[in-house]
Formats: sequence, structure tokens, C-alpha cells
Amino acid sequence: MSGSERTYKVAFVVGEDSGDHLGSRLMESLSKALPGRISYCGLGGERMEEQGLRSLFDISDIAVMGLTAVLARLPLIVKRVYQTVDAVIAENPDALVIIDSPDFTHNVAKRVRKRAPHIPIIGYVSPSVWAWRPGRAKKMSVYVDELLAILPFEPDVHRKLGGPRTHYVGHPLIERLDDLRPGKGERPALNEGRKTLLVLPGSRGSEVDRLLKDFGQTIEVLEKSVLDLEILLPAVPRMEARIRAEAANWKIKPEIVTGNQAKHAAFRRAHAALAASGTVSLELAISGVPMAICYRLDWFYRRLKDINRIFPFASVSSMVLPNIILGRNVVPEFLDDEVCPEKLVPVLEQLLADTDARKEQVSAFSELDTIMRLPDGRSQSEAAAAVVMDVLQRA
Repeated sequence: MSGSERTYKVAFVVGEDSGDHLGSRLMESLSKALPGRISYCGLGGERMEEQGLRSLFDISDIAVMGLTAVLARLPLIVKRVYQTVDAVIAENPDALVIIDSPDFTHNVAKRVRKRAPHIPIIGYVSPSVWAWRPGRAKKMSVYVDELLAILPFEPDVHRKLGGPRTHYVGHPLIERLDDLRPGKGERPALNEGRKTLLVLPGSRGSEVDRLLKDFGQTIEVLEKSVLDLEILLPAVPRMEARIRAEAANWKIKPEIVTGNQAKHAAFRRAHAALAASGTVSLELAISGVPMAICYRLDWFYRRLKDINRIFPFASVSSMVLPNIILGRNVVPEFLDDEVCPEKLVPVLEQLLADTDARKEQVSAFSELDTIMRLPDGRSQSEAAAAVVMDVLQRA
């Protein structure tokens, strides 16, 4: 059979909703590039099933967050790992694509590599080896042949750490500018009415528990110096009740919103943000919202962070994604005991006024488009599909 007529089978392993979104778009691009010549198997969510994948089981079985939740479901998760490995090997695909959720997907990949070393394995979304446990990069190279990175600095990090061959394929946020950037009149000028502060205490219960009280105390002090202050607090649905109960005691009551549509509307309206560390910092930067980023580490991760200081590629100058991408510390960050009104209020006052500190962040964020866009104009899914097709044609 000639190369133009050959058919292919690709197995996917996805562990949560965000991976389902990436996987469905990758499948769509592959199907357009290879019409009628590609089929799919493995594990995915509803979006991937719409693209032709019949999932082995519902990914909600393994999409759990937090140590307690994982331990409670550990026997089922272990069972699902082995079930997935057996199914992939039985299908004998031309390639296996694992997407994010490394605690599950990488355990599957390791076992597939051991039992069926002829199957090429492609990883989509790199674990944060540049921040935590850099030794994972070299270990990954044993069972991941190609890695699709969504942050522009990650190919260089993996090259230096001995990781798999890594390709930057773009970040999904850069393709959602209309969701994040304000239209005419959505974000009033600072001198036109109320000043809107976004408060983002995180999506996990542990983050909310560690930060929300401090955020409330900071707002109480800030309200004394910033007139007409409005607080917007986007909450993930599972945290809404907990956040509402805590915020009910605040002197200035926040407007709490849920759902992606309301969250994006809040981003387009906000003048500044006080946020937990995480991907949200990149969302804010792309939206053009200057921010202060906070994180409190539990004892385990604080110890892990201290240990990682011996690794040159783990000792990044910042834990804030926009700072790492820009290559300089533009966004101020506050760790542990620094998360307090005495430290945060002066910074937020600057960000909610027409100051050099505010202008510096907004100006720096305008550089992200150039840094993060793919040079050839392809979409993220098209760039990812090109790497997958290259692997298929070499197999």
C-alpha cells in the first residue's frame, strides 16, 4: 500500500476535561489531514467521542483532584491503568498519544513501552519539570518519543535536562483572545467610575483554604484607600459554597460568579487582580490585567521546593508563568508569610492607579502575542497534528 493510501490507527489516553478538549481538536485536525484514513481508540471524554473515539470508560473515574480524593479512589484508578494498558496493546495502534494528567497517563505510557516497545508514544503537555522535580525530564525520555509543549520555553528546558524531543505547538489560550480581551466599553478607563479588582483564590480546596482569608483581610484594608472599589470573584462551581461562606464575613462583599462565560466577562471588565499562582496568571496577562500573584506551600511542597534548589533548571527566578515566558520578573509574587495586607495593599494600590508599575505590566503583556504565537500561522491543533503525522509516517 502506498503512503498516500495507508490507513492509521491512533490511541489516545486522556485523564480530565482539559485533555479532552486538546484531544478533540487534535483529532479534528488529524481527520482533516487524513480524511477516511485514520481511526481512533483509547480513553477520552465527550468531545473526543464526538470526533470518533469510543472511550474505554468515563474519564470521571480518574479525574480526581487532591490527595484525599485520590486515596479514596486509588483501587479503581489502579484498575483503570491496567485496563487501559491492556486495551492499547490489544489495539496495537500506529501511535499512542497521552495528554496531560501525568499521574495517570504516564503510568499507562510506561507500561505500554515495557510490553509493546514498538508503539511510538507522543506526550501532549509537558509536566512542569522547570519548576518541580526536573529529574522527570530524563526519565520521560525512556517512554516518550516526542513531546508536544504548550509553553515556548519548554523545548529548551527539555533539551538541557535530557528530556524527550520537544516541539512547541502553541498554547490554547492564545487562540481565545476574543474571550479574554475586552471589547469597546467592557473595561472602563481608571478615571471612569468604579475600579474593579479580580480576586482569584484558586480552583482547589487547599488553595482556597490557604489564601481566601488573607485575601479578605487585604481587601478590607485596600477599601480604605481605593475609593469606589468593586470586587469580582470568579469561583469554580465545586468551590462556590465554601467561598460564599467565607466571603460573607468580608466588610466589602464580592460579586461571586461561576462558569467560564462569566469568568471571561469578569476578566474583560477588571482593572487589576489578586490571584493564586497557576495558569490563571497567564490568562490575566493575555487579558491585559496587571496582577499580584500569591502562593502558600504546604509543608511537603515547601520541603520539595527547598530540595529542588540543588537543580539548576528547577531554580527558576519566578513561579509566575508570564514572568518565565517574558524572561524577566514583571509580575510581583508573594510567598507564604508575604501574603498579608502589609505587603499586598501597597502593590494593589499601584495597580489600580495610573502608575508606572501598572504601565510596566500592561506593556510587557503586549509582548506575549509575539512570543507565544506560532511563526507559521498554524493553529495549536494543526501544529500538534503535524508532529503526530510525522511519527505515523515514520512508523
